[in-house]
Amino acid sequence: MERKYVFVTGGVVSGLGKGVCAASLGLLLKQRGLKVAAQKLDPYLNVDPGTMSPYQHGEVFVTEDGAETDLDLGHYERFIDENLNRKSNLTSGKVFWNILNRERSGGYLGRTVQIIPHVTDEVRDAVVSLGEMTGADVVITEIGGTIGDIESQPFLEAARQLRCQVGFQNTMFIHVVLVPYLACSGEYKTKPSQHSVHELQGMGIMPDCIIARSDSPLDEEILAKMAMFCNVDRRAVIGNENISPIYAIPLLLHERGFDDLVVSRLSLECGDCDLEAWRTAVGRMTGSKSRKVRIALCGKYVKLHDAYLSINEALLHAACWNDADLELLYVDAQEVEKYGPEKLLEDVDGILVPGGFGSRGIEGMVQCARFARQNDIPYLGICLGMQVAVIEAARSLAHLEAANSREFDPDGDECVIDLMDEQRNVVSKGGTMRLGAYECRILPGSLLHELYAADLVQERHRHRYEVSPVFRDRIEDSGIVFSGTSVDGRLVEAMENPSCRFFVAVQFHPEFKSRPNRVHPLFDGFVRAALA
Repeated sequence: MERKYVFVTGGVVSGLGKGVCAASLGLLLKQRGLKVAAQKLDPYLNVDPGTMSPYQHGEVFVTEDGAETDLDLGHYERFIDENLNRKSNLTSGKVFWNILNRERSGGYLGRTVQIIPHVTDEVRDAVVSLGEMTGADVVITEIGGTIGDIESQPFLEAARQLRCQVGFQNTMFIHVVLVPYLACSGEYKTKPSQHSVHELQGMGIMPDCIIARSDSPLDEEILAKMAMFCNVDRRAVIGNENISPIYAIPLLLHERGFDDLVVSRLSLECGDCDLEAWRTAVGRMTGSKSRKVRIALCGKYVKLHDAYLSINEALLHAACWNDADLELLYVDAQEVEKYGPEKLLEDVDGILVPGGFGSRGIEGMVQCARFARQNDIPYLGICLGMQVAVIEAARSLAHLEAANSREFDPDGDECVIDLMDEQRNVVSKGGTMRLGAYECRILPGSLLHELYAADLVQERHRHRYEVSPVFRDRIEDSGIVFSGTSVDGRLVEAMENPSCRFFVAVQFHPEFKSRPNRVHPLFDGFVRAALA
């Protein structure tokens, strides 16, 4: 069977859920026995989102091989349950970076470098090479932005060219559009969708399927009207109203014949769709729960919940796994500094401090760690959340009153968190942190060992600072256990406080590996302790 390529585009407005649509298709095709690869093309000029503010971009998702990528790749991994890689996210910045470096080194042999063919060739090659590297039967590529954006035009042109290159029968375009509801007239309007499709057609691309996003289910008359005026078969116009949780979307699309349409259109050789395990996971989320767990997430980017998307999802997975409804309380670390943890963390069952950069709100996070320790409230620290827990322990238990991180106190004498040796001469900020999967050796007899039930695990990292070896013994002497280290023992990967019921903090990001039908052991243990 020839390799197939599916492109997912969006129109009318951004934020319609193209990523969830692409991820849902990946899940449905995988459950029919096909090997699927997923990819996101982002039109912005940043090389990757690694140096972008979370308020601009949301969470930075990290792959096993250390790529800093768009948060939609998190949806791909959680739905399809396949580890993605560097080729799974391509930006305009990366495209131009490659082309200009090639031009400077004489790679074009004096030829004029242009958007067509050089930029479109680079994009097209990235899509094809992902399929070749993974051996996928189907490559699903989401094109970021909306139709009509100037910056996305080269990506759309590359997709159009790929159809010419590999054949109509091996490519499919799925267009996701908004069907807005006008309260003043009491009806849904299809005109914005029509204009979006016409814009796409003007670029030489005829969509094979339209996913119509709306607040509530669309009636037959609306869907038939869209099919007529967008020149698409009625069966290929599929309504996708807002439902919760997002993990129910593949089930909805399957019921409406989405995967059957794709299989038929691309002549895919595969079996029936086995969604039994997925239905069980979704049923666990949507069914009535016997209890509720209230978790406080204390961070510095809480105004944008997407900044902690993978953590939010991992907590949801763990709560549902433990037959509990999740009440997630977002607490601004700066507010903790102003009003104290007693007021803001009253009646919470667990406290989670996530990652972040910069000094803003740090003392509020330290207060959260202290409040959890003193009141024996289950605590889970992630990345920066581990560093502030170490700082708090150093100040309160090891009597290092000036304990801090070199990141926040560059000239401090008691920097219990310090720059990693290999980071000391690094000047460039982008893509230079400790990134990707590293092995962690777990201390036998520790709580971490009980949770993982393993001596060695592999988790993903994104940081520059570590627990300073200068103060390591003194902190351990105060009762803190460094229960996870790098294989050579040099770097601290996890700490815990045995005097508390559950006080665990890790330097890595376990949230990236949580799945709706396979909860991560750290989140499972944290939520179980919170429920207790």
